[in-house]
Amino acid sequence: MPKLARKHSVMMSTRAIAAQVILQVLDQGKSLSTLIPDTQHQVKTQDLPLLQEICFGVCRVLPRLELIIKQLVDKPLKGKTRIVHCLLLVGLYQLLYTRIPAHAAVDEVVNATSGLKVERFRGLVNGVLRRFLREQDELLLKVDKHWHTLHPDWFINRLKKAYPNWREIIEANNQKPPMWLRVNQQKNTTETYRTLLAEQGIEAEGAENPCALRLLQPVAVSQLPAFYDGAVSVQDVNAQWSGLLLAPKNGEWILDACAAPGGKTTHILEQAPQAQVVALDVEPTRLKRVHENLARMQQHALVLCGDATQPAQWLKQISESAVQFDRILLDAPCSATGVIRRHPDIKWLRQESDITALVALQKQILQALWSVLKPNGILLYATCSVLPEENALQIEQFLTNHLDAKLEPLPFNAVEGSVGYQFLPTENGGDGFYYVKLRKVVS
Repeated sequence: MPKLARKHSVMMSTRAIAAQVILQVLDQGKSLSTLIPDTQHQVKTQDLPLLQEICFGVCRVLPRLELIIKQLVDKPLKGKTRIVHCLLLVGLYQLLYTRIPAHAAVDEVVNATSGLKVERFRGLVNGVLRRFLREQDELLLKVDKHWHTLHPDWFINRLKKAYPNWREIIEANNQKPPMWLRVNQQKNTTETYRTLLAEQGIEAEGAENPCALRLLQPVAVSQLPAFYDGAVSVQDVNAQWSGLLLAPKNGEWILDACAAPGGKTTHILEQAPQAQVVALDVEPTRLKRVHENLARMQQHALVLCGDATQPAQWLKQISESAVQFDRILLDAPCSATGVIRRHPDIKWLRQESDITALVALQKQILQALWSVLKPNGILLYATCSVLPEENALQIEQFLTNHLDAKLEPLPFNAVEGSVGYQFLPTENGGDGFYYVKLRKVVS
């Protein structure tokens, strides 16, 4: 039976699969980063970019599409008919944001009703999309009379409170993200690799970060010179600061806490190949990616599955169980509100109530890992959040409660009176990241 079911799913159209994925994001709280890999075997290789474009795109502009549907559908499509609603989202996204000819886009979405077993709604889907095409200018005038943030209200309110330039953050979040590379300095200098890219007709620009290159046009990793030999990794420019700020040294015991998918682990080993690196993550399934990244980079680390709040449990797996770490990179679990443009589904998956729980978890991990840091050791705290509660306010409280913690300077133009450094997402720049560097002082 599983083989037959799989055969049927392979025959389902890309639009039908996209509608199913979007339904699972909106109604079941599943993430695109999980769903897309799980469904990509169902589409032809050449159709995978279209599947990704539709799913990520719908999540990026969801409120605008929802408003259009309200103008076109008299009765909300709920319950078992929600899949039809998601199919309309797919159709409208294609008509508004892709270059697919309108007649082809409509026909494909209408035909997708068969694969989804909602053929009785074929006429409704066809009618709604064709009416949109007829009345597009008038409908968009109504829908777009006010500026769309395309973000949930709770998040907008928090941004307004924290940042005078909150609109710039929103605008950056609504863009497609640039593709950044991190050049492995063990293999090439950044400029040498840029030359290798140019020889392949791939244009790239440098940045303040010495390892980073931004591609003017994204490409598949298979087109990157020596990618599978570990010459380069795909990583946002601001995420790349984690390895540089940690400043690892050969021979040191270094913990990469919350390590999956392993990009930061490999960066540590690029800088200090002889370091004793422990890559820890609580999710066993995500550790597979850590192993894959280490293998591609031809590197070795001790990869452990464990809870960062309970170091005594996983330290038993290390031969030197009494080990304390010279350096700890804590890329803490967070709201991920700094990487919305890469993961637009975060806007609809994250709830305001999640923030309090995340702040509590971060505090717990910080305190637990501080206990396994050597005297005079360094802990680099990082998040991909833009919310002060998870960042500067979290660290201010930690410093108040830990008199043996001292702030170390960061190589950025720090805002006066601030704790650590907050990167905000910028168009053609990096994502939102927060960093603070703490030293455990000897009393």
